[in-house]
Amino acid sequence: MTATNSAEAPDSVSNGAPALDITHKTRLVFGAGTSGQLGRLAAEFNVNRVLLVTDHGLRDAGHAKNAIRSLEAAGLQVAVFDDVHENPTTADVERCVTFARPGEVQLIVGLGGGSSMDCAKGCNFLLTNGGKMSDYRGVGRATKPMLPMIAVPTTAGTGSEAQSFAVIADAETHMKMPCGDAKAACRIAILDPELTVTMPRSVAAATGVDAMTHAIESFVTTRRNPISQMYSLQAWKLLSEAFPKVQESPDDIESLGKMQLGAFLAGSAIECSMLGAAHAASNPLTAKFGIVHGLAVGLLLPHVIRWNALSVAPLYHELAVAAGWSESSAAAGSSANRLADGFEELLTAAEMPCSLTDVMSTQPDDQLLTHLAEEASAQWTGTFNPRKMDAEAFAQLYRNAM
Repeated sequence: MTATNSAEAPDSVSNGAPALDITHKTRLVFGAGTSGQLGRLAAEFNVNRVLLVTDHGLRDAGHAKNAIRSLEAAGLQVAVFDDVHENPTTADVERCVTFARPGEVQLIVGLGGGSSMDCAKGCNFLLTNGGKMSDYRGVGRATKPMLPMIAVPTTAGTGSEAQSFAVIADAETHMKMPCGDAKAACRIAILDPELTVTMPRSVAAATGVDAMTHAIESFVTTRRNPISQMYSLQAWKLLSEAFPKVQESPDDIESLGKMQLGAFLAGSAIECSMLGAAHAASNPLTAKFGIVHGLAVGLLLPHVIRWNALSVAPLYHELAVAAGWSESSAAAGSSANRLADGFEELLTAAEMPCSLTDVMSTQPDDQLLTHLAEEASAQWTGTFNPRKMDAEAFAQLYRNAM
């Protein structure tokens, strides 16, 4: 699904709210065992040559082999690029393009977590439109048609399969660039919870927390709208219920399915409403210290909720009630605090960090916090936060998270 409801789409309706222009572009195929349909679905595009983008771990786990078998059984030729790294950079994308170009591929399959899917999308930009990734930073900068793409997520986190954005880090600075275009949206997303059983517990926790932050942040952004909030709220209901169950029983297919569907719906919400301060503040932590994205955004979110409560407490109240953490009759302010506390309880139960001091080897000084805050304030996602953020506000957010 793609939407022009973004910072680069300033049109509004008469009441001042952002104008909506939403198109559902991604076909969803969901259920245990559905990954076995990959070859048949790919063949529907009447192509012969397929590029499969994945990573070494998934190849070792056998997922890539199964995907190749399905594609080849449908009569398709498959080239496999399995050198994707976590938080893919421009260098990852360029290697993928160099690998793919001689094969004149006609369809791309992204198999894996958000990294594989983002790298596949980035490759699609450059294969079809040329140039470098920075040329596509922002929205709608691709001028030529792009290849059809199928996403087969093996985690329940980023929701990249539901988005038209490739999030690619600069190879030198490691700061992330959102590159979005309606033509980059996946034509099909195959959600098979059986593929997520092999996730290590730490990966299931980090990706699940990432999905939950997507649901919560997209529900309250300045670009929120009835469509995005419908997706966000349903995503949050699924994720908040299933996350603790998956942590206790990693092979619970029903709960794993709810996590995958929740991540997809949260990704759909992002397409309509974007994200907020937790994601803006987490990116510098990942870029400079290598802190896993899910850990960084997770530990920051409760502090963002408390910060934003002055502006959107009634919305946080809805989420707290939906999770069963607050009564509908409770005051909005207390429900917002309960949402933040409940989220921290999920982190603790999953043995994830709840403060920056838990993930940083040394105590950050004011100079470092100021530098991080300046970089956070330059992040695109922060511009959609419901309470205005600047460098000073981000510095205080980091201090609150210590």
